[in-house]
Amino acid sequence: MRRRGFFAWGLGLAACAAGCGTQHITSSTTGLRTRFSINPASRRWTRVCQAFSGAARAAGYETGSGQRITVAGLPALAAAELNNGQTLLDTNTPLARLAGDVEVVVVPDNSRFKDFDDFGAHLLAAPDQTMLAGGPQGEPDHLLFGLIARGLGADARQVDYTGYPSSQEAVVALLSGKAAAAGGLLADWRESIGTGRVRALAVSSAARVPDLDVPTLLECGVRVDFADWVALFGSHDMPEESREAAIRMCEQVTGSARWEAACRAAGWLSIPLSGDDFGVWLGSEVERTRAVLRDLGLLNTTKATTCWGSCGNGH
Repeated sequence: MRRRGFFAWGLGLAACAAGCGTQHITSSTTGLRTRFSINPASRRWTRVCQAFSGAARAAGYETGSGQRITVAGLPALAAAELNNGQTLLDTNTPLARLAGDVEVVVVPDNSRFKDFDDFGAHLLAAPDQTMLAGGPQGEPDHLLFGLIARGLGADARQVDYTGYPSSQEAVVALLSGKAAAAGGLLADWRESIGTGRVRALAVSSAARVPDLDVPTLLECGVRVDFADWVALFGSHDMPEESREAAIRMCEQVTGSARWEAACRAAGWLSIPLSGDDFGVWLGSEVERTRAVLRDLGLLNTTKATTCWGSCGNGH
């Protein structure tokens, strides 16, 4: 397996200096509310932070300082596992899952793989001879191929994967013949799919993307429901009163028309889940991520699963 360095997206290590802070100051029925300062853990989550803060302001929250809330997601979870074995559950207070980006598996238009079944059969038979491309090692694109390999019954340690710093470089690698297939955010591959340079074989979401005639991995017989998700986290020592207030804010915002509109405009899946339910789901996601990192030879652990608790297929 070709190995490239992965990025460390530790919560707080790369927090953007200019936050997207919000606070809910007054209400006709409840009076003064807890104040929150919402910030992305890195620039990759700035857009989500801004969208959430905009929806929060539309719901009556105002920009300000206060209890710190961090916007982060799956890459931070994977990096935490790879760097020190501590999970987001160990170092933060889970508040709410917000949204997710659908991933897609693509091949060049002239590929010998006519559909996902062709690709899957080759990956199962010769994982070390099926050159794959995507984002940096250990990040969602790599995790997706690890989950696909596991779902097919292939040896993920033999997967020939090359990670690239940007989606543009992955596109170049695929179209130049350096990779037989690539994985990445659907948003990053839409232009190439639209121009006919590449063909989409499968999407990672449980349901089909409405404007794309492409099957899901579940439809292709691979028990994987996957998204590059993003969520809100409080500090490890966040007071319970502040946690409850933050969860109420998240539920109000993610249930708003403004948030749904922001997700549609950005092409995100709106997948709200808050409080204890989110904590339980995050625990299962930690185990799944840990398992696929082990399958890929990046981590030593033993537990494994391939679907979210919300997969809807009984696994």
